[in-house]
Amino acid sequence: MTPEDHAQAATDLLQAEATGQQIGLLTKAFPEMGMDDAYAIQNAIYRAKLEQGRKVVGWKIGLTSKAMQSALNIDIPDSGILFDDMVFADGAIVPKGRFIQPRIETEIAFVLNTAIGGADVTRDEVLAATDYVAPALEILDTRILRADPETGQTRKVFDTISDNAANAGVVLGAQRHKVDAFDLRWVGAITSRNAEVEETGLGAGVLNDPVESVVWLARRMAQYGQSLEPGQIILSGSFIRPVECPSGSEITADFAGFGSVSVTFE
Repeated sequence: MTPEDHAQAATDLLQAEATGQQIGLLTKAFPEMGMDDAYAIQNAIYRAKLEQGRKVVGWKIGLTSKAMQSALNIDIPDSGILFDDMVFADGAIVPKGRFIQPRIETEIAFVLNTAIGGADVTRDEVLAATDYVAPALEILDTRILRADPETGQTRKVFDTISDNAANAGVVLGAQRHKVDAFDLRWVGAITSRNAEVEETGLGAGVLNDPVESVVWLARRMAQYGQSLEPGQIILSGSFIRPVECPSGSEITADFAGFGSVSVTFE
């Protein structure tokens, strides 16, 4: 793909977000596209949103579980950007039409009190830089068709990364914990839709330790001269499969002693 291709793809994705009309698979239009192309498109979206007045409030990490990596034939996580208009209060009601095909994932969020960066970031440095951890839901959406209607070809990881890693929103629970107050590998949640259990999982599903997910992100960003900043929210990765959220869905994630978090879709 050329830089012009990257810019046009970003423009098309922003238009899809604004209108609710999905675009076709980028990997169908550009079969040769790779990881660098995908992040170049995501970066073009990032620059456009900053020009629109948006502010970066954090980052999401995806594809942290072996099951999801295997399904997409990839052996590393991916990342996306959280902007200020993506943050929802615990218990919020998401207006109908805000998203195209929303889904949710259950995660542990890290909120930082100091900057952290560098190619050799360690687990201890992530722990020291964390102000608190909290239960969280990530809202996913797709501005790209999940499957091509003509060929049946499904989205590839490069489509998802281009689309800001399918990132659409974040809901933080009210509870705040010191990062060492719980063994995060054993923090789990029961995720329900309309009072029916949909998914369960443990923090260990995220690279065996959610802290290691943040380590990965800090190291990856260092390759581009970036760092994680104070006050930023880091979604460490889902330990459940995505749950569909059609209109009328009431989502609750019960983390037991770690807390809870909920959101409703009109």
